[in-house]
Amino acid sequence: MTDRPRARLFIEGDLAGGASAVCGRDQAHYLAHVLRLAPGDPVALFNGRDGEWLAHIDRIGKKSAVLAVDRRLRPQSPEPDLWLVFAPVKRAPLGFLISKATELGVSALIPAITRRTIVERVKRERMAANAIEAAEQCERLTVPRIEDATPLSRVLENWPVDRRILLCAEAGEAAPINEFLRESGPGGPWAVLTGPEGGFDQTELDLLNKSPNVNAVGLGPRILRADTAALAALACWQAVLGDWRNRPSGRT
Repeated sequence: MTDRPRARLFIEGDLAGGASAVCGRDQAHYLAHVLRLAPGDPVALFNGRDGEWLAHIDRIGKKSAVLAVDRRLRPQSPEPDLWLVFAPVKRAPLGFLISKATELGVSALIPAITRRTIVERVKRERMAANAIEAAEQCERLTVPRIEDATPLSRVLENWPVDRRILLCAEAGEAAPINEFLRESGPGGPWAVLTGPEGGFDQTELDLLNKSPNVNAVGLGPRILRADTAALAALACWQAVLGDWRNRPSGRT
C-alpha cells in the first residue's frame, strides 16, 4: 500500500502509464497555491473511464500544469445506476445538494422545472463544478452526468421504460421507503424524484400517478425540506439496494 497523495484531480483525457496529463489554470492554481505542491510531488488522477492513476507533477506554471502518469492505483469498477431528478432550489442549498448527492453515488443529476419552482436560472457549469469537487474528495471513480434543466412533463415524456422512480411523497398513501425497497428487491435502474419547496401541484401529481414507473414512498412523520428529502431517499436506497455494504477499495 502507498500513502495517499494529497491531491486528487478529475481530468478529461485518457490515462495510461507513461502518458502526460495537462491541467488547466484552475487546477494548476489549486496544486501550486492551495496545496503548495511542486514538481515531483504525487497526484492521483481519474477520468471516469480508466480507473485511478498515480502521477507526479512534471512542470507547473500560472496557466497550466503537466503531470506524468506513472501507474494505476485502482481499476474502473461498476457503480450504482441511480439518478436524482429534483426541482432546483436556491443557490446555496442547490450546491449542497449536488455535492452530497455525488458523495451518495448518484450517476445522473437531472433538474426538473415544476409549476412551483422558484429558481429562474440553473447554471449547469456550476453544478458540474460542485459534482467534480465532491467526486475528487470522496474518492469515487466517476463524476455524475449533469443534464440541463427541463420541464418535468418533458422529463417524464422521455423517461426510460425500465427505470423505476421513487417519488418522495409528502402526503397521501405511500409505503415507508425502507419497506418498499426491501419488497422491491434488486434489479434494474432506479431514480429518486423530489419536488420543489411547496411540493408538486395537483396537475403534476395526477401526471405522476398515471406513470407505471412511479412509486410513491414516505420519508417519515416530518415534512422535510426538498434537499433533505432527496438526500434521505438516496441514503435509504444505498443502504437497502446500493453499495453501502462495500468498504472503500484500497490502492495498490
